[in-house]
Amino acid sequence: MAAFDIKKLLQSVVTHGASDLHLVSRTEPQIRLDGVLKAVNLPVLTGDDIEEMCYSLITEKQKQQFEENDELDFALLLPNIGRFRANYYRTLGDTAAAFRTIPIDVPSLDDLGAPEVYKKLIKREKGLILVTGPTGSGKSTTLAAMLNEINLHEQKHIVTVEDPVEFIHQNKKSVFSHRGVGEDTSSFATALKYAMRQDPDIILIGEMRDKETIEAALTAAETGH
Repeated sequence: MAAFDIKKLLQSVVTHGASDLHLVSRTEPQIRLDGVLKAVNLPVLTGDDIEEMCYSLITEKQKQQFEENDELDFALLLPNIGRFRANYYRTLGDTAAAFRTIPIDVPSLDDLGAPEVYKKLIKREKGLILVTGPTGSGKSTTLAAMLNEINLHEQKHIVTVEDPVEFIHQNKKSVFSHRGVGEDTSSFATALKYAMRQDPDIILIGEMRDKETIEAALTAAETGH
């Protein structure tokens, strides 16, 4: 039996304002608080503990994907707790996991204190905007805020392709088509290929990992999306 309830642990992460939770065998659960990794005052975990806790959060299809690939990325929504980006992986043969908190409410550019140039950039009818930076620097949050600004003021069809889908935008003036790699489409490149047939005004690509995806993104930008 698992040492404790994973949902209660994730609730504690949200309550304490931590950004991340790490579950690795042979050590206590770890949270990242104010940028610093800290051990939680709970029992040392075994690989079996982690696997039982992690499997309680996913479907049979996801279990099969993880057991076949030894990697699994997905977005997790726990009612009355919060939303998370999760990654399951193997370390020394044991199941391990990393969870990152995702705000339920989509932030605005003003919330982030973004400079006015961001608002000018997203008003352009054509082009390619790259948001880059190290892990945890706020790339996903910045992208979400930029799309939120468009959603508040413009009538657009916005297609997002992510692995997994993080921020879920409610349709305001714009209409969103959220596509998750592995759930709604097989790959970034495939989603981009077919996005061109979905009459998009704007396409958000969560990551550009390979040449095929980069080429498809450039083609989309050149054709005005």
